[in-house]
Amino acid sequence: MSSLLKEDMEKKLFKPKGHTLCEFIETKSELKERFYLCTSVAKRKEVHISLVKHYRVCLDEKYEIAERWFLKDLECIDGIDADTDNAHFHMKFEEVCNVEAYSCASKYSFVRSVIKLNTLYTKRDIKVINFDSSYIVDGVIWSSNNGDCLVLMRICFYASNLLCLSLCPLP
Repeated sequence: MSSLLKEDMEKKLFKPKGHTLCEFIETKSELKERFYLCTSVAKRKEVHISLVKHYRVCLDEKYEIAERWFLKDLECIDGIDADTDNAHFHMKFEEVCNVEAYSCASKYSFVRSVIKLNTLYTKRDIKVINFDSSYIVDGVIWSSNNGDCLVLMRICFYASNLLCLSLCPLP
């Protein structure tokens, strides 16, 4: 489903503007429309972070950019609390943008995308605070393009280790 949505959004909104959609996550909203937080790269290698509004007109899917920022203007991403399963995070540009992702895994997926795009294109020092670095830093065994699946796999791995340890008799 998400690959079809990504393909549709890219075809209708990003490609006509000369952008390549890299990553998107659904955000929670109190409105009826759905909103997605997207990262995209323009032909001039500018990286954009966009808040995209998704709605239907009759049977046609429509997308429009509600807000857009440049990655080069991003100063900080704050995960708020790295020790809890929390889908909220803040992005600090000139002002702070509060975001609630649909899940903690999608929050980490988005941050991994921002870090990767920053490394490839802007090469700026963006502060990433209050995130568990083992889930976002390249070079660790769990780092991959399959981020959400690997986060879940790592949690299952830890849970199975705890279960095994709890079943072992003490000497």
